[in-house]
Amino acid sequence: MRRSSLIERLKRGGRRPITSVVAPAGYGKTTVLAQWAERNGQAFAWVSVDEADNDPKVLLTYVAKALDAVEPVGERVFDALASPGSSVPGSVVPRLGSAFSSMASPVALVLDDVHVLHNSECRAALSVLADHVPGGSRLVLAGRAEPPLRIARLRAEGKVLEVGPGDLSLTREEAFSLLRNVDLTLGEDDVAELHRRTEGWPAGLYLAALYLKEGGPFGSAAVSFGGDDRLVSEYLESEFLARISRRHRTFLTRTAVLKRMCGPLCDAVLDMSGSTPALEDLERSNLLLVPLDGRGDWYRYHHLFRDMLLAELHRQEPGLVPVLQRRAAQWYERNREPEEALEYWMKAGEVDSAARLVGALAFLSYQRGRIATVERWLGWLEDRAAMESYPAIAVLAAMFCALTGKPAQAERWADVAERVAAATSLPDGSPSIEPWLALIRALLCRDGVEQMRADAELAARTMAPGSFWRITAMMYRAAAHLMAGDLDRADVLFGDVVAEGQAAGIMFGPCIALAERSLLAIASGDWDLGRRYLSEARSLARGGNLEDYPPVTILYAVAARMALHEADRPRAEAELTRAQRLRPGLTYAVPHMAVQARIELARCHLALFDLGAARTLLREAEEILVRRPRLGVFVRQAADLRAELSRARGSSALGASALTTAELRLLPMLSTHLSFREIAEEMFLSRHTVKAEAMSIYRKLGASSRSQAVGRARELALLDK
Repeated sequence: MRRSSLIERLKRGGRRPITSVVAPAGYGKTTVLAQWAERNGQAFAWVSVDEADNDPKVLLTYVAKALDAVEPVGERVFDALASPGSSVPGSVVPRLGSAFSSMASPVALVLDDVHVLHNSECRAALSVLADHVPGGSRLVLAGRAEPPLRIARLRAEGKVLEVGPGDLSLTREEAFSLLRNVDLTLGEDDVAELHRRTEGWPAGLYLAALYLKEGGPFGSAAVSFGGDDRLVSEYLESEFLARISRRHRTFLTRTAVLKRMCGPLCDAVLDMSGSTPALEDLERSNLLLVPLDGRGDWYRYHHLFRDMLLAELHRQEPGLVPVLQRRAAQWYERNREPEEALEYWMKAGEVDSAARLVGALAFLSYQRGRIATVERWLGWLEDRAAMESYPAIAVLAAMFCALTGKPAQAERWADVAERVAAATSLPDGSPSIEPWLALIRALLCRDGVEQMRADAELAARTMAPGSFWRITAMMYRAAAHLMAGDLDRADVLFGDVVAEGQAAGIMFGPCIALAERSLLAIASGDWDLGRRYLSEARSLARGGNLEDYPPVTILYAVAARMALHEADRPRAEAELTRAQRLRPGLTYAVPHMAVQARIELARCHLALFDLGAARTLLREAEEILVRRPRLGVFVRQAADLRAELSRARGSSALGASALTTAELRLLPMLSTHLSFREIAEEMFLSRHTVKAEAMSIYRKLGASSRSQAVGRARELALLDK
C-alpha cells in the first residue's frame, strides 16, 4: 500500500540535508523509503547495514560503491579503503566526504538499519559524512534507535527532518486499505477497534490480517495485539503458527537461523529436500519473505518475523539451534564462501572450525584493510581461550597487532604462542609452528640482532614454499644483516626478496626491499642506482595500494633524501609529511623499522635546519632503543645523530613537523564529532591526556581552536581534505 502523505512529507524535506527515520521493528521504515525512492525521480544510493558491517572499512566500502553506482567517486577513495594502513578518520572519511560533497547530481544516500552499528569509528564516520551532504542531496539514516549524529544540534540548525513511530503508524483509513488489499472485509467498528489495539502498528495489523484471512475470529485477534513484541510473539505462537501445517511451521522456525536463504542452503540446514518450492510457496503467500534478487534464488525473512521465529525456535527446540548453524557453516564451506561459514561456526560456538578459518582468512582480510573485522574474529577466539590451543592464531594476532601499532598486545600474543604446544596443522602448509614462532621473534627483535638473524634464517629456511609469510621471513633476514653492518650481504638478500616476491605476485616485501636497496646505493654514493630502486619501489607501492601502510614510511624517508639531493625542498617536505602521517603505526613492536625510519627522517629535517622536528624524531627513536637496546648499527647511528644535533644551528621552534607520535594518533580523531571524553574512551586514555595533547597540537599548528587545528592539518596534508 502506498504511504502517499508520508512520501510527500519526505519529498518536501529536501531543503534539509539529513533525514532521520527512527521507529521500532515492524513500522515499515524500509518500505516507505523504498516507495519514496520509486516515486522521487532522484538518484538513490542504498546501503542495508548488518552486524558484519561494524568495520569502518567494510561499511564505508559499501557506501562508496553505492555512491559510485550513481556517479564515480574516484580511485583515491577506494585506494584508501583497500589500504590496511590508511586512517579511517584521517584519510578514508575525508576522501569519501569530499567525493560525496562534490557529486554533480542530487543523490539520496540511504543507510538502513543503522541501529546495528556499535563500532565507534563507524558511528563517527557517519557523523562526519553528515557535514558533507551537497546541496539538494540527502543523507537518510533509518533504524530502531536514534542515529549516531548530534541530533539536537542538527535540529536547532534546522538541518534534519525527523520521521518517527507516530508518522509511520497507519491511519484508520490506511488500516482499511491494508485489510482490503488482503481481501478482508470488516465493519467500520471492527477495523477501528483493531486499529486502536495495534495503535496503527503496520506489522501488527498485517499479522492480524493474515490470521483473520485464515479464518480466525476477530475478537481473538483484537485482544492479542497491544503493540509490543511480547504480545505479538504470543500471538504468533498461539494463533498463527498453530494454524499452519507442521511441515511449514518446522520450515519457518528452523530456517530462521539463516540471515539469507536459498533452496539448496535450506535443504542442507534442514537435512531434507524440497526447500526451493517451499520458498516459492511462502513468497506467493506473502509470509513476510523478502526476495533478494530478481531470479527468485535468494530470500530473507522480514526482520521482525525472523526475530519472532527465532524466539519460537529457542523455546521449542533450543538444542537444535547450534546443529542448524553447523550445517549452514558446512554448506557455505562446500560452496567456497569461507567468511559466511566462519560467521556460522562462531554462532554455533565451534572454536576448532572457527580458528581454522580465521587462520586462513585473517592475513588476506588484513591486507584488504578490514582491520576491525580481524579484531572481531581474534577477540571472539580470545574470549573462548582459543589462543592457548592454537599457537598459529596467537602468532597471527601478534603480527596483526605489531603491524597496526599495538605493541603491548603484540608482545602478549607472542609470549602466548611461545608458551603453548606445537600446532598440528598450519594454514600456510608449514610442517610445524616453529618457523611461525621464529618469524614473530625476528619481528619483535627482543634479543638483539644476532638472534634476529638466526630466527629469520630459520623461518626462511623452514617455511612452506608457498607460505604467505615466506617473503616476510626473507625480508627480516636481510634486515638483520643490515643491522649487523653486513651491507653487501644485506643488499644481495634484499635483491632476493624483490626477485622471489615479484615472481609470486607479492608487492609489500619487494617494495620495502627496494627502498632499502635505494638507501644502500645512496650510502655508497650511487645516486642514479638509488633513484632507479626508489622509482621501482614507488611503482610497487602504488600498484599494491601500499602507500598508506606504516612500514612504507621508509620509502618516503628515502624519497625525501632524494629530493633534498636534487635541491627540491617542496618535494622533500611533501615526502616528509607523507611519512609523518604513517609514523604512529611504527612502534617498538617493529623496532628495526621504527628506529631506522625515524633516524632517516630526522636526518632530512636536520638538512632542512628544522631542529625541533629532528629532535622529536630522535627522542622517539631513543625511547624505542630503551626497550630494544641491541639494534646493531642503528644504535650507533642514533648516537651520531644526537651528537650532530647538539652542534647544529637552526630553528628549534616546534611547528607542525614536530608533532609527536601520540599527537599524530590523536589528530584524526579531532576531525570527528566525538568529544574529548568520547575520544579518551575510544583511545583508552584519560580525558586530561587527550586535552593536553590537543592543546599541544593547537600550539604546533598555530591554531586557537579544534576546528582551526583540523583545517590547518588539512592545509598541510596531515589530514585528507
